[in-house]
Amino acid sequence: MKILKSLVIIAVAALAFLFSCSSSATVGAVRPVKERKPAPDFTLKDASGASVKLSDYRGKVVLLNFWATWCGPCKMEIPWFIEFQQQFKDRGFTVLGVAMDDDGWQSVKPYVAERRVNYRVLLGDDTVSTRYGGVDSLPTTFVIDQEGRIASAHVGLIGKNEYLGEIQTLLGIKQTESARVLPGAADVYAASANQ
Repeated sequence: MKILKSLVIIAVAALAFLFSCSSSATVGAVRPVKERKPAPDFTLKDASGASVKLSDYRGKVVLLNFWATWCGPCKMEIPWFIEFQQQFKDRGFTVLGVAMDDDGWQSVKPYVAERRVNYRVLLGDDTVSTRYGGVDSLPTTFVIDQEGRIASAHVGLIGKNEYLGEIQTLLGIKQTESARVLPGAADVYAASANQ
């Protein structure tokens, strides 16, 4: 029995090592309006070279995701974000991906094309990272309300349902059991990482 328990612990530790770009997963529920701070504005370039300002999205709920092509947990989240963009784009929501790859568009463009990412991807830099508290771990994600305030922040991989609940709360959509997403492998991984 002790051997089996030890093997399970080793397996969980190995998975955590393989799938983790950050040292921990921080889950933050939607903050009360009075506690929300303004999201720092920035201007970054998208794949076509167009300048994009965060403030251009005022009036929408924005999921702002700092990620990289080499980041295992980021690869798990991207399909969720594609789904959220498709599901909520006509309801005042958008995803903005900020790629932090050192070699820039050389890695990011083919990665985004291969995965058919349906949301805007921008190339990040040290300035925007610093404005958001020094993004040291990937993924780091901020959910921003319609007034441009940070409603929640997450460092590391969290479950799809947590994001879904936050998006629905900020959009004023009542979440029903039938609308809930069943836990996937990442949700199980995130749960085990938090224990």
